[in-house]
Amino acid sequence: MENPLWRSTPEGEKEIARIEAFSDGVFSIAITLLVLDIHVPTTDQADATGLLSQLLHLWPNMLAFVASFFFILVMWINHHRLFTLIRRSDNNLLLLNGLLLFGVILVPFPTALAAEYLQHRDEATAVMFYTGWFFVIAIFFNLLWRYAAHNNRLLTEKTDRQLAAALTRQFSFGSPLYLAALLVGLFSPLLSIVLSIALAVFFALPSKAIQRLTESGAKQ
Repeated sequence: MENPLWRSTPEGEKEIARIEAFSDGVFSIAITLLVLDIHVPTTDQADATGLLSQLLHLWPNMLAFVASFFFILVMWINHHRLFTLIRRSDNNLLLLNGLLLFGVILVPFPTALAAEYLQHRDEATAVMFYTGWFFVIAIFFNLLWRYAAHNNRLLTEKTDRQLAAALTRQFSFGSPLYLAALLVGLFSPLLSIVLSIALAVFFALPSKAIQRLTESGAKQ
């Protein structure tokens, strides 16, 4: 007999939909705020050195914007993947999801910091704070998934535990990889940001475990 704790109910589905809707709003706000740090050169600046020169000087802002945009985008994609599998919620899930959203909504600040201090004597500190925040968010994300997936706590009884464990292992690589990008910032701040972009692209690609779990989750 199916354990009622795993049973998906209309109330549970409605609560999950509310969590997703609220989370989507936070993700969209955070990703929109990123562009506010990219300012159009004034006409006085253009008259002094030329518009093209001023646009080229924006490359630190654009690089930080691209890295943060794809980081938040991929975080949203994987958040969506998780909630195709999560069928129930409780107070701990709400708190852990809120912790993740706290991390995401603050991304524009370290983004602006990194953009401002690239090519400055303190660029290593700024970029390490920037990639370090990605590391912190990766920890929050893992906490959310591990709590929901532990013994299929908030999934369904039909969810393949071996596939869920495979997904846990894949996500567990995120924190160490972002920590590596953080440490690279000690020697090459620019490379550290490039590595962050590469990691975002890597985690955007769904593994076979993710595909099989999300397909089965959609059928349940």
